[in-house]
Amino acid sequence: MPLTSVRVLDLTRLLPGPYCTMILADFGAEVIKVEEPGTGDYARAFEPKVDGSSSMFHSLNRNKKSICLDLKTDEGRNAFLELAKQADVVIESFRPGVMKRLGLDYEKLKNVNEKIIYCAITGYGQTGPYRDRAGHDINYIGYSGLLDLMGERGGKPVVPAAQIADLGGGAWPAAVGILLALFEREKSGKGQFIDISMMDGVISWLQTALPGFLSHRLQPRRGEQMLSGGLACYEVYETKDGRWLAVGALEPKFWAQFCRKIGKESLIDKLYAPAEKQDEMKQEIQKTIQQKTLEEWMDIFAGTDACVSPVLTLEEMVENPHVKERGMIQELEAGKYVANPIKLSETPAAIRTPAPQLGEHTEEILP
Repeated sequence: MPLTSVRVLDLTRLLPGPYCTMILADFGAEVIKVEEPGTGDYARAFEPKVDGSSSMFHSLNRNKKSICLDLKTDEGRNAFLELAKQADVVIESFRPGVMKRLGLDYEKLKNVNEKIIYCAITGYGQTGPYRDRAGHDINYIGYSGLLDLMGERGGKPVVPAAQIADLGGGAWPAAVGILLALFEREKSGKGQFIDISMMDGVISWLQTALPGFLSHRLQPRRGEQMLSGGLACYEVYETKDGRWLAVGALEPKFWAQFCRKIGKESLIDKLYAPAEKQDEMKQEIQKTIQQKTLEEWMDIFAGTDACVSPVLTLEEMVENPHVKERGMIQELEAGKYVANPIKLSETPAAIRTPAPQLGEHTEEILP
């Protein structure tokens, strides 16, 4: 596998770090979770549980090993330093300064292994006035300006159901940074420090809103952006049976098809009409969509290029034939897993082992 020779010491907990190291482990890296004796990763305690640990923990920590070390003791720190001598990557998600106080920061580890790649995932990064603040996903997207843009016009900001900062702003950039550092090390023979800020990551996602503000001081308002409620062609409409139809008919050809299928040809030339007209169009379209069930509308749009889809529940999604064909839900002896989305033709990801019990590999790994 692509990362078979890579050893990762994973000090992270909960979601961002474990998701990052899950990506690496799925492609063959030896990921060793270094957990606190007695409690371990806090995510183990979440509900619902499978074999004593949460379902989320099992999903995020497949293909990994677990050892218990108390890094607050000399014995634990010395053991970690010995492991670091033979490791390729160390990843942690403590607040800035914690690892330095433990005597295990990048400078210390670099002294025992100049090839070590050290990745720190934090909310606000290693520098700046917010570096020591506590936070969660909602705080990072709040500071970034993203949360202010989410929701309907005139309504309050809407908290997303997926953790945008944790995963998109933290886990994915961390994984990319680690792979880039590994690639660069092949040329230089040296490791480096990777500073990942989840707030930074979210700001980098604002590619449809922020450039216009930076160049022309155009301040987008909640519910008025092209891709977040401003246009009737990019909206969710309720059906007769209380279900929802997602419409993404942004381009003129898709919009024309959509209007014809719902019997509203008069709206075709109003695709990019002013905001007031967009609201009128939404109301008109909603009245039409509410006359039929979701299934009836999907039959009407079958085979039509109009970018129309149902809003599925999780139960429907996992049974969806396309999801099954793509293998995004994998059923193994240990249970069902959310698969890795990166599809490599020659060296694909694989779920080889279930998540480890707390400290399961301590005796195997520690000298």
